[in-house]
Amino acid sequence: MPLLYDLTKLTVGTALRLGWQPHVEGLEHLPRHGGAILASNHLSVADELFLVAAAPRHVTFWAKAEYFTGRGPSGWLNRQIVTGMGAIPVDRADGRAALRALDAAVPVLRSGGLVAVYPEGTRSPDGRLYRGRVGMTRLARDAEVPIIPVGVLGTAEVLPVDARLPRRHPVTLRFGPPIPVADRITGPRDIRTITDEVMAAIQELTGQEYVPRYAPPRES
Repeated sequence: MPLLYDLTKLTVGTALRLGWQPHVEGLEHLPRHGGAILASNHLSVADELFLVAAAPRHVTFWAKAEYFTGRGPSGWLNRQIVTGMGAIPVDRADGRAALRALDAAVPVLRSGGLVAVYPEGTRSPDGRLYRGRVGMTRLARDAEVPIIPVGVLGTAEVLPVDARLPRRHPVTLRFGPPIPVADRITGPRDIRTITDEVMAAIQELTGQEYVPRYAPPRES
């Protein structure tokens, strides 16, 4: 586990557990060993922090490529943070680069790591759950790992878009039973079917209204 991740979990994670006392369900579905994808709905940038606080194991996230290439003191600080956290860089404006970022997660998963994925592709603009993108399922197929659905509630109220300081609000995280992927895919239709199955499991965990179309991209 990266040292900075340990430090973040000890400091920020402890502050979140003490200050917000998030309610966590289904941790028994999180394997003690072995690789898995954590597929979560996405309401706020606080989702990652609460997931780090709740999960007993190291979780690898993606981070915007700009965080790895920024200049000046703030750029240096961002590079130290995302590198120290073990994040995977992704260029969201370049489709091929995004595919390479998926490929970069394969060895992490095959070596027994956990990787968090937001299958909606962006934060929900209105609190509803949008159609999932199939890259998550392709990644699970290539790495030969299961997908664990995760439902997060309350983080949009804790840290709304453009909020400067977090607010007090109940937060719940629910981990669902693993969804197997290996040996279930024989063609593109199976990839879509499993992706929809994961989204249905997330919806069951959150109770969100489901929107059968992709979420519109956010400006930030």
